[in-house]
Amino acid sequence: MKISMKTRKEIIEKYKTKYQKATKKMKGQILTNICDTTGYSRDRAARLLSESKNYANKKRKGKRGRKITYGPDVVATLEKIWTLLDFACGKRIKAGIKPMIEALERHNEMVFEKEIKDKLLKISSASIDRLLKPTKIGLAFKGKSTTKPGSLLKKDIPVRLGTEWDDAAPGYVEIDLVAHCGGNTRGDFVSTLDVTDICTGWTESRAVLNKAQIHVFNALIDIEKFLPFEYLGIDSDNGSEFINDQLYRYCKTNNICFTRGRPNKSNDNCYVEQKNWTVIRKNIGYCRYEGNEAVELLNSYYSQLRFYTNFFLPQTKLVSKIRKDSKIIKKYEKPKTPYQRVLDSEDISTQTKEELTKLYLTLKPIAIKEKMISLTNELSKIAIPYHSIN
Repeated sequence: MKISMKTRKEIIEKYKTKYQKATKKMKGQILTNICDTTGYSRDRAARLLSESKNYANKKRKGKRGRKITYGPDVVATLEKIWTLLDFACGKRIKAGIKPMIEALERHNEMVFEKEIKDKLLKISSASIDRLLKPTKIGLAFKGKSTTKPGSLLKKDIPVRLGTEWDDAAPGYVEIDLVAHCGGNTRGDFVSTLDVTDICTGWTESRAVLNKAQIHVFNALIDIEKFLPFEYLGIDSDNGSEFINDQLYRYCKTNNICFTRGRPNKSNDNCYVEQKNWTVIRKNIGYCRYEGNEAVELLNSYYSQLRFYTNFFLPQTKLVSKIRKDSKIIKKYEKPKTPYQRVLDSEDISTQTKEELTKLYLTLKPIAIKEKMISLTNELSKIAIPYHSIN
């Protein structure tokens, strides 16, 4: 039988004093009796029985639940750092937030209140993802592949699978060409040579006028001057811009291991394929670029992007992958920047590490970002939008 609200209140008032003075065991028995009589849940009944007599005359202050730890001021500062860290995930932000704050304070680019700074330094990766969730915007876009197979010397260049160099020393790199064709592969268009070191994740990029092997080869040689190590091995796809006599002879003369992936198996070049998106596409996009002006602007942009990517953006690295029944369990090491991995490597000389540290201490994250934005604006003036060419 359903009882009225007035009767429920009378029952609660009758047992309130007894409940508040009872032992834990007795409280449980009282709650059971009241819930059976009134139909209240145990949580609701316990809350009503615990209220003081003059509770109804009091105005509730604030919301129930845990006090907010990270307020709007912390979130606003976190969003600025998130932008500087290239919209990374919570785990990567957690790894990069302290070095970023130190760099910003070192050059007086940002001033942090002590309370906000302390909270940012102790925040967890899960809290970072939760706080940034409302502002995250996904982007999914797929471009065209412009790789044309090169048959020359294929039999002389061995195939390497994607996981054979996981624990290699710095110097074993994967290379790939990213086309800025705007969805139309006719005519000449600018491409970007992407070079990624497998051990450290260090990435360098160069824009080339077209896919001619002479431009690609010269860019590859130029990139080595800016790496903190020499080439020990080069792995490419099967494109004719790489599978040619010029690069083959260069590798053979300099005792560089030259390998290639299997045709139509992009995972064989998984390290550089990942950077094609995170470093090139996310920053440059899918527009079409043509001519020397675009090459110069892109290379000016890459001269700033290399600092940003290699010194400030932490990267995750797969440590192991084990199949257990139908599940694949992956374990990753703590996110680190390529610069940190170079410092940790025993194969890099002390002199090189000292030179990199001196360079790192001079870098200004906000100034680099502003320069990149300025160059992006210049690029947008000469860009031909995707699919605008028939």
